[in-house]
Amino acid sequence: MRRPMRDDEIARRFNAAFSRPHGTVLIGGAPEPLYLPARGHRPAVIRYTRDYAQSALHELAHWCLAGPRRRTRVDYGYWYLPPPRTPLQQRRFEAAETPVQGLELILAAATGVRFHVSADNPGEAHADSVDFERRIFESATRRLKAGLNLRTLALLDALNGRWIEPLEARLGPCPAIGRHRLEGPGERAEMFGEAHG
Repeated sequence: MRRPMRDDEIARRFNAAFSRPHGTVLIGGAPEPLYLPARGHRPAVIRYTRDYAQSALHELAHWCLAGPRRRTRVDYGYWYLPPPRTPLQQRRFEAAETPVQGLELILAAATGVRFHVSADNPGEAHADSVDFERRIFESATRRLKAGLNLRTLALLDALNGRWIEPLEARLGPCPAIGRHRLEGPGERAEMFGEAHG
């Protein structure tokens, strides 16, 4: 990949691959990110902040990690306490965000998008910010070693059919990926479903 993927490219590729089979669309331009579950004939909507590619990838990481029940709830049924937060509240936030930002790091590496750790607590000093960053990286490498779920693999294929090379260039060898690869993106997209999400 020669240049980082733009947010509109991410949305276009996601929508082409997932809007019909999974009734989910990705839309930018929101003042704040938000997931709205499908209702009646209306598809589920993943809203990301403004035109930020990293925000799109972050929201897609939430979508990849959410199971079928969570995808029936607004914002997947997760709590969100806006900043400022107490140290205990911040630790809880970081614990919930570590796997999400770990997967976001993988998506960013595969698409060339610059990744930034988000403590989401502006103006507050974080003595543990280096530790939070380390935990995110460890989460990403553990996930790569264990193998990615089929939803994530299908998303990576939709975003960049040649995602393994840039991913390994930024994060190192991913031996588990070979075990979980299928013949091609079309076959993977057909094989994964709600039971695997």
